[in-house]
Amino acid sequence: MPHLHLTKVAVGCVSVEALENRIARRVTQDGEVRVPTRMRPKRMAELVGGSLHWIVKHRIVARQEILRFDDRSDGRIDIVCSASLVGVPPKPKRAHQGWRYLTEDDAPGEDDGSGMGELPPRLYGKLAALALV
Repeated sequence: MPHLHLTKVAVGCVSVEALENRIARRVTQDGEVRVPTRMRPKRMAELVGGSLHWIVKHRIVARQEILRFDDRSDGRIDIVCSASLVGVPPKPKRAHQGWRYLTEDDAPGEDDGSGMGELPPRLYGKLAALALV
């Protein structure tokens, strides 16, 4: 059965390296990363086993596997993810608040080693507008 995925903006991260550093600082002893959110996803059961796709500079650039959702004492929810951050081929995505759902067909696949993720965001955006990437 295909999984459902989430997208989330990596607020304050200007590069994939900044996101990697943030994730590395948040890894728990259990090898998990907790991402707090205010709203409980309505489709939580479909998201477990899917991925949290991170948006940096208006592009989906990486993902983490969603392991489960935990309630917090302050009324918020933790999206508990694996500690491994997997690069994906960049895919244009407008910034948004909170998170959005992604179907299996819409989610970017594995990094193909093409180097597209290394292009500056502006250049990538212009190439995408010309349908060259």
